[in-house]
Parts: sequence; C-alpha cells; structure tokens
Amino acid sequence: MPFTPAITEQRFVLDRIVAIGELGATDRFAAASDDVIDAVLEGAGALAAGEWAPLNRIGDTIGAKWTPDGVVMPDGFVAAYQDYVDGGWGTIGVPEEFGGQGLPFALQTAVLDTLGSANMGFALCPTLTVGAIEALSHHGSPEQQALYLPHLATGAWTGTMNLTEPQAGSDVGALRTQATPRGDGTWSIKGTKIYISFGDHDMAKNIVHLVLARTPGAPEGTRGISLFLVPKYRLDADGKPGDFNDVRVVSIEHKMGLHASPTCVLSFGDHDDCIGELIGAEHGGMRAMFTMMNNARLNVGLQGVQIAEGATQAAVAYARERIQSARAGSPDKSPVAIIDHPDVRRMLMRMKAQTQAARALVYYAAGQVDRATLGEDGAMNRLEVVTPLAKAHGTDLGNEVASLGIQVHGGMGFIEETGAAQYFREARITPIYEGTNGIQAADLVGRKLGLGHNQDGDGAFAALIADMRSEAKHERLITLIDACDAIGRRLQTADADDRLAASYPFLTMLSVATCGWLMEREGRAVPDSEFGRMKAASVRFYLDQIVPEALGLDAAASASADVLYALEPEAFAA
Repeated sequence: MPFTPAITEQRFVLDRIVAIGELGATDRFAAASDDVIDAVLEGAGALAAGEWAPLNRIGDTIGAKWTPDGVVMPDGFVAAYQDYVDGGWGTIGVPEEFGGQGLPFALQTAVLDTLGSANMGFALCPTLTVGAIEALSHHGSPEQQALYLPHLATGAWTGTMNLTEPQAGSDVGALRTQATPRGDGTWSIKGTKIYISFGDHDMAKNIVHLVLARTPGAPEGTRGISLFLVPKYRLDADGKPGDFNDVRVVSIEHKMGLHASPTCVLSFGDHDDCIGELIGAEHGGMRAMFTMMNNARLNVGLQGVQIAEGATQAAVAYARERIQSARAGSPDKSPVAIIDHPDVRRMLMRMKAQTQAARALVYYAAGQVDRATLGEDGAMNRLEVVTPLAKAHGTDLGNEVASLGIQVHGGMGFIEETGAAQYFREARITPIYEGTNGIQAADLVGRKLGLGHNQDGDGAFAALIADMRSEAKHERLITLIDACDAIGRRLQTADADDRLAASYPFLTMLSVATCGWLMEREGRAVPDSEFGRMKAASVRFYLDQIVPEALGLDAAASASADVLYALEPEAFAA
C-alpha cells in the first residue's frame, strides 16, 4: 500500500506539544523558521514515500545477507541511503560546529519518525548514528570530533553501539572485552559483541563502532568500564578510511523481524590488530554510555510511533476497501466496507488515538532535549523522568497497535502478503532492546522519582504532576493524575521488592496520565478542518476510554510483592 507521511500531524504536535516556535526564537535554534520546518517535513516525506517505503517489503522478504567479505544489503538500499546522505537528512539536529544544520532535536525526531514509518528496519541505521554523534559530541576529544563528526553527521559514515556480550545480556558490568595500552596513546581491543544493529553493511565507506571494554586492573562491575572509538577502517594521514582494523562480522542473526537491519555478532582483534581510541576518561564508560543510551531510548520509543503509524495506515486502507456484510440494523442489506462496522471502528479509533498519544509523548521528550540544550531550568530533570515513559510506553503502544492492525485485516492479517504481520513482527523487539521495558520501569521508580528534590521534598516527578494538574480538565484524567501522585510518593519510601513489583503498572499509569495531559492540550487547539475533526475525535476517545483503563491498574501498582514470592522457583513449573 502507498505510504503517506503524517506531515500535518507532525507539524501540529511540534507546534502544540514541543512549542517549536519558542525554540526557533532562541539564538541556538534561530535556523528553525516556519518555512524551514515545513520544507524539512515535506522533503523527508518525499524521500520516505518515494524511496524508503517501496523498499520496506523487499527488506523484509530478502533482507541483509552475510558474506565472507561483509554484509550486503538488498537491491535498492545503497542508492536510497546515498540519497539520504546527499540530501543532508542526517545533519538536521547536529550542531553547526560539527558539520550539522543546528536545528532542534525535535525536528530531527520528526524526520526519523517519517523515515521509520516508511521503513523501520532501514531507519535503524541513521538512528544508531545519531547516538554515536551524541556520545562523541559530549565526550569525544576535539581531535576525535574533528575527524569523525562531520562524516557521521552527513551519514557518509555510520555509527554503532557495542555494549552487549553473550555472557552478560543486560548486565553491562559483566562484560569481558579487553582494551590494552599500546604505548602510543591508542589501545588494542579484543572481544566479542552481540546484537549489534547495522554492525556491518555496504552502504557507507566506514563504520564507527563505540565499544565498551575493560582496561588492565579496572575495578569489577560498571565502575571499571571505559568507552572506545573503533572504526572498521583506520584513518590514514588525510583522515580517510585506510587499513582494515581487524573488526569482523562473524554472523548475522536470523530474526523474527527487522530483516533489513543486520544484527551482527562482531569479533574485535582476532588477529591482535584492532586499534581503538579512548573516549573520555578511563573508567568513564558508563557516563558516556548513558549519553548514548538515553538518546537511543527516546529513538526506540519513536520506533513504537513509527510502527503504530505504518500499521494504522495499512489497517485504515484495508478497512475502507474490504467489503463484507451489511451494517447491523440497516434496512439496506447490501454489504458495506468493514470500516462501517462498529467493532472495526472501535479498533481503528483506538489505533489512531494510541498512535497520536505515543507521538505526543515522544515528541514532548524530544522537546525537553532541546530545552535542556538551551539550559532551561528543570528541563534535564524533566527529560530524565519522561525518558523511561517514552521508551516503554511508546513501544508498548507500537505492539498494541500492530496487533490491532492484524485484527482489522482479519484472516488476511495472518497472511504475510498483506504486510500487516510485518509490523507486528518488527514491533516485538522494541520493548526488549536498549533496556527492556521492565528495566525502564525499574529506572523510573529506582532513580527518577527522587530527581531534583528540594528542601520541601519535591522534585522533577512532583513538578510533572503539578504541570499536569494545572492544565487537566477531564474528570477521569484528574483522578488518574491524583492516583499517580499518591502511588509515586509512596513508592519513594517503599522497600525494594514492593517498589519494583509496582513499577510496571505505575509506569503505565503515569505514561497514560502524561499522554492524556498532552492529548487534552492538543484537543484545545484543533483547527476547523478534516484533520481537526479527526484529532478532536481521537482526543475524546483517549480521554473517555483509555484514561479510565489506566485507573484499573491502581490495585496492581499499590500491591505488595508478597504474592510474587509466594511460590518457590520449582513451583512455577507445576
């Protein structure tokens, strides 16, 4: 089916949720004028619809292939990626001093939203490069920034994150990759990393790996981790890719989805000839890692929006075309399009509302990135609080909407040729990678509820609650906000087991409350147009039907952990 960029919706959210006009009024983001914003959204939409969307099915059915010489992408991907590079789409949110356009991160988020909605597997490549740019921008040396950032900004070189190892999983502190000094300021890197998205491909002249490793004598656990820059090809005297750097792709994973995105097992230093440079201070890898991870978590939350957008467009198109059965209660017994049946309408309305809620939440978080860049008071702490919401709830909604998309298609949704199943298969990884959603919930209750406390005991969480209360008008939304406040305050002093047992239902409640707050804000500004009528109906559905569901999680978020430990481990197999 044809892909239609959600430009009107994106511009509306940028205006009403991000307040991008306020950002454009600052010196830092002065380039973000109305005409530039419109041109960026429309240009990205044209690239996505014209080149990236037609490759979505090809990427799924053919996929990236491993060869002894490296990973080869399907036909069409190299040319489409080069057009992305030539168009300067990777430079949107990169500061001008590093070769970028200096536009807001929120606008860059909208570009990735469009590209990923058209082809999420493909869009993972520039998404990961964004994380590498962030890490080098904040922690790299001036020399590293000068050599690497201009090429990463354009996308001519791509970046990866290398955290996970076979024996460690999410426990980063258990990694074993070694970095040994070579005596000239560089390091010899040796080890294996798994689950490295776009760890190898044939679309760029170099791949810049950011690798977590241990140095000799480093402390155990996360305190002994350092971050290293390890290019696929070492740079020559002119700063161009030269000798191979002993980084080999051992294999690529056979996955449930995202076949266009090669997930690689990488081996560093098989021949003891892999050279890396330290990024930041020795043993400072966790700080640098969290710069990458926080950026990545927002962009994974955005992947939930991308999946939801694509699945919703496919379901709406199918429901308008599929003729089946007469409308119940109608004197005319002629079959109608299934979009006229109430239950199909219910599913489509839920898909629309949840997609828009997820977009509002993720764009809001992206706007906080920009406000933190400007040094706005409280923005960094607000970003810290909403990041786990954006990642976890955004991806939960991507899965829900993709599943509903299959249901709207009926039996045809279970057939691969319709494409509905691809959205569901590709959505399923998003609650897992870049920190599982359970880890996001643990982070929320373990670290984020206490951020920025003042002498009155209030902090970033209390400030978010206060902002929501100051605007909320819908009775059930107010009730949900009050419930989140009470539970959040209780969890700050609860013991660890009770706090973690309540973490996931609480995260969902707070996410829905935040989405409801943002959706209600949108509802107060709808234009008199077909888009406005759609938006008003989505807001009404969200507040009347989805917000009350979250109130039902109060019992789970208030319960103790006792029942979770009522069984011995063996009893679970009974």
